[in-house]
Formats: sequence, C-alpha cells, structure tokens
Amino acid sequence: MASVPVQQPSLSTRDLTIRFGGHVAVNAVTADFYPGTLTVIVGPNGAGKTTYFNLVSGQLPATSGSVLLKGVDVTRAGAARRTRLGIGRAFQLTNLFPNLTVMENVRLAVQSRAGLGMNMFSVWFGHKELIERAGHYLERVAMAGKREALVGSLSHGDQRKLEVAILLALEPDILMFDEPTAGMSVDEVPVVLDLIQAVKRDANKTVLLVEHKMDVVRQLADRIIVLHNGTLVADGMPGEVMQSKIVQEAYLGTPESEHA
Repeated sequence: MASVPVQQPSLSTRDLTIRFGGHVAVNAVTADFYPGTLTVIVGPNGAGKTTYFNLVSGQLPATSGSVLLKGVDVTRAGAARRTRLGIGRAFQLTNLFPNLTVMENVRLAVQSRAGLGMNMFSVWFGHKELIERAGHYLERVAMAGKREALVGSLSHGDQRKLEVAILLALEPDILMFDEPTAGMSVDEVPVVLDLIQAVKRDANKTVLLVEHKMDVVRQLADRIIVLHNGTLVADGMPGEVMQSKIVQEAYLGTPESEHA
C-alpha cells in the first residue's frame, strides 16, 4: 500500500524562548502550524501571547530556539525579510501611515507586493491594474466609501479594518491577527470576522489569531493553543482544550501585566 504523504508545516517554532533580564516571557514553545488551519492562541494577560507573535514575525529576536518557514530556518531574519517570505501581521495597535489617505495606504501594500517598491509616485501612475486591486481590498473591508479620507481622521474600528485590508493586499501565506476586533463597535466586528472566515477557507493559507473574546474563539478556531506564564500548557481541538482543567485554571487565573 502506498504511503500517504505527510503535510509539511508552513510555520514551526522549536523551543522558542525570550528573556527580558531575569524574566522568561516565552519559554521553550514548540508548535507546528499547517495550511488550511486557523489556530487561536489564548491565555490570561501576561501569558506571552503577543510576545510569541513578535518572535514569530521578527519584531523581537529570540534568546534561544528557532522559527522555521516551510522547514527553512528564519530565526536570524528580520521582520521585513519574513514579510517577503510570506508572513503577514496585523498588530494589536494599528500600524498605519496616518497622514496618507486610506487608498494610499492600501496602494503602497499592493505596490510592495508587486515588487515595485514603496515610492508612491514614481511607478504608480500607469499601473491601472494595481489601482483596481487596491480598490478591491478596500471593498472587501467595506471601506471603499472612505478611500480619500486621511487615516489619522478614522475611528479606531475603521483603522483596524484598514489594517486588515493592507494585510490581505500583501497576499501572505501566513496571516497573523493580534486581537483583530479590539476597540471595534458591535456593528463593525462582523465585517472583520467574515474576512477572517473567508481567509480560513483558503486551504493554502495558515492563520494565527490572538484573541480574548471567547465567542470569537469558538466561532473561528480549528485549534487552540494556550500559553500561561510564557509556557505552552495545552494544544488541541477547541472543545477538548477549553474543557481541560489546566486551561480553566490558567485562563481564569489572576491576570498579570502583559509584557508585549
């Protein structure tokens, strides 16, 4: 009988660790992430969730351990290099150009993805298809009507939606969302959740999500990882993980200040 090929992880961490002085914020976390799977990372405040994200995306250098993309070690690669290799990150706090318009922010992402650099004027005009693509991503986040608005004038919720549009425009293989619905009104949340659901249906995409809201976790998660005091304490199917004693104690434990 022919053997069934084993799927390669799109992203792996091996004993990934970071110390701030004497404090171990992320402690030897080993995990594999696969295409077509949405993994939610949960845990109490101070568990190391955002710090783990920062290690994976390259915002922080690891003290020890490694990060692998499709089996290739990228531990020493910076954030920009990892972005080019296919890691896309939406931040807990928006990371936008406030003095540019909504359209200009997305245009720069589309332009970068097309390999045309980040100069807003030298190559943009004459690339009609890129302009149309930028408009497409604004439509996906229901912001086409605000394309000429300055980003600095937007509500927090609209800035979060715009950041999702920019992330989608970069067309990464691995999408990382850090509390994507934080600060949004009740009416704004479904737009972002629907977008994440659509990305999740793409069998070629790997999605990682940090989230506190349990209703969002239950709606989106294929798998849950739980961090507590920087250590991975549970990893598995949502129903099993959320019912385990260690998760109940960790998740309902006394919050500590987040180190990220």
